[in-house]
Amino acid sequence: MAWLVLVMAGLFEMLGVLFINIYAKRNDISSLIGLALFFSLSFICLSIAMNTIPMSTSYAVWTGIGAVGGALLGIIFYGESKEYKRILFIGIILASTIGLKLIS
Repeated sequence: MAWLVLVMAGLFEMLGVLFINIYAKRNDISSLIGLALFFSLSFICLSIAMNTIPMSTSYAVWTGIGAVGGALLGIIFYGESKEYKRILFIGIILASTIGLKLIS
């Protein structure tokens, strides 16, 4: 259950990052509310997961999901570079995140 909550925290982190970009472009109150909401949900889920999963593992997985997700959202929705080196290193972050789950 804690791992599911941790994955949810990472997904909320991704959405928070997405709303940072939306807020930077629109600068409206609904974007700011979305940003605050998703980051708040992310931190709440992270703190719940940390009751069971060690802090070092929780934080690494949480940031890994957020980093990979943010990069993929940028590639998919904002036309950011799809260069093979970038994809390779995103894959390494993803593999490391999965590896932490497997050894925990």
